[in-house]
Amino acid sequence: MNDCIFCKIANGIIPSKKFYEDENMVIIADINPQATKHYLLIPKEHYANIIEMTDEQAIVLGKCLKKLSTLVDELGLQDGFRIVSNKGENGCQSVGHLHVHILGGEKLSDRMA
Repeated sequence: MNDCIFCKIANGIIPSKKFYEDENMVIIADINPQATKHYLLIPKEHYANIIEMTDEQAIVLGKCLKKLSTLVDELGLQDGFRIVSNKGENGCQSVGHLHVHILGGEKLSDRMA
């Protein structure tokens, strides 16, 4: 998608500090962190949200989440983390490209953000 900021980041058109990258995703720092460690896992394929993904995209997203499980030490998340994917205006989704927030590096609130 030509005007999608996350597509541009994933394709290297917009520079960003990538903490991890493979053929399916990139992991970058969130520009508005809500925790000591706040990353975004961005699939390279564009689809708006979890509702719109195909079965094949769901399989790839599962692989991305599984890969995240091997990166916890590298990302400073060994004491735990929270993953969140917002959907739609009421869910506070600010970019129409599925992405997963990864929050950690500190004791998180019991209240869901």
